[in-house]
Order: sequence, then C-alpha cells, then structure tokens
Amino acid sequence: MNVPAAVQRAVSTHPHPLLFATISGAHLYGFPSPDSDWDLRGCHVLPTVEFLGLHGPRDETIATTVLEDGVELDLVTHDLRKFVRMLSGPNGYVLEQVLSPIVLATSDWHAELAGLARRSITSGHARHYRGFARNQRALLAKDSPPRVKPLLYVYRVLLTGIRLLRTGELCCDLNELIAGRDLGDVAELVDRKRSGCEDLSLDAREIERHAERFDVLDSELEAAWLDSPLPSSHALDAAFDDFVRRARAGP
Repeated sequence: MNVPAAVQRAVSTHPHPLLFATISGAHLYGFPSPDSDWDLRGCHVLPTVEFLGLHGPRDETIATTVLEDGVELDLVTHDLRKFVRMLSGPNGYVLEQVLSPIVLATSDWHAELAGLARRSITSGHARHYRGFARNQRALLAKDSPPRVKPLLYVYRVLLTGIRLLRTGELCCDLNELIAGRDLGDVAELVDRKRSGCEDLSLDAREIERHAERFDVLDSELEAAWLDSPLPSSHALDAAFDDFVRRARAGP
C-alpha cells in the first residue's frame, strides 16, 4: 500500500513513544475511495511520572486531524494503560487496531501485545459487533440521500463478527469476507466506491433489499454467538497487568 508522506510524518512526529501505529478505516476494510481520509490508530507510552500527580496523566488519549499536502488524516492513540484496559474488555475497536495488518510503526512490545490480543478473543466480542452494526444501521437510516460508505460499513461489521465468533480469526477486509457468499451486488458497490468518491450516493430503492439482508446477517451473527467455540471469558488479567508494568518500565 502506498502510504502518503504526510501520514508517515504524523507517526514519526508523535509527541510520545509509540508501541505501534496502524491503519484502520476504509483502507483496512478494503474499500477506500481516491479521496478517503487516512485513519491512524495506535498506542503510546506516557512517562511514569505522569501518573504520580494529583490530577492523573495528561495526553491519555491524543486525537488529531490534519490536512497536509491534500491528504486528510485522523490520528487517535491511547496511552498504554488505557489501551490495554479496553483490549481486555473485550473491545473489537482496539482489537482491530493492534491486529491490523497495515503497520506504520511497530516494536517488540507490539508483537507481544498482539499475541495477548489473540488469546483474549472470546464470544463476548459478539456484543461489540452487534452493537456496532446496529449503530451503523441507524446512521445509514439517517443518510439523505443514502451513501454507499455507511452501507458497506454495516456489511463489514456484521461479517467480521460472524467470522470472529465462528473461527476466532479477525478479518476486516470486506473483499475477503464476501468471498464465497452470494453478495455480488456488494462487490459491485465496493468497486464503485474504490473508483468513485467518499460520499458516493446510493439509489434509495436499493436500501430495502439491503436492510432485509442485514436482518439475516444479524441473525447469523447471533447464531454464531450462541454456537461459538470461543470461551466466554479469558483469564489474562494478570498477564495484561504484567505487560503494562514491563512496557512502562521499558527495555
């Protein structure tokens, strides 16, 4: 993937050391438009002294939106402790970040955290993906005119959740997720968005058909949850705590 120099600069000039920085959003999901912004996500490490004061750490979450050289990027990173707390949740939002295959910055700590993340996957992640899908459907319902992007987000979230609960494998690329399914119209929409624009509109008459399919996939997600071979919880709290202590202390 050809990552713009402005995106690389945003990572290299981050004010705190990064355990990792990865790409999320449409570029991860397999349907970026030529004008899509770049979603950078990651985990930074604050100095230990930041946790000793009366008011707690500053910069526990750093969020920046930048427009540079015609490239719009959105960077969000969380401090180590906050990130790992969310990851142990379970929380698909940060799980997808630490396991994203599009890596801009990494470390030995990143590799270790990714290993813990994979071991922490449980059937409880169903709540995240069902809730996320329903939020995306609500956003799609408010769109006037409806757009292709929110529609593809609903498919991506539902299908990611189904595969995760059935296999324990995290896949966020919609192109891979629809392979082997009778979803040729979705593949066509992906092609339209990849060659079109970020706000590509959708024929309102198509929405009803997709809404019916969303209901079917939501039921499939629920069934995958009920029949999931994954454990209902993990026993990694001590391992996560040990990781945070060691990574904060450094090499």
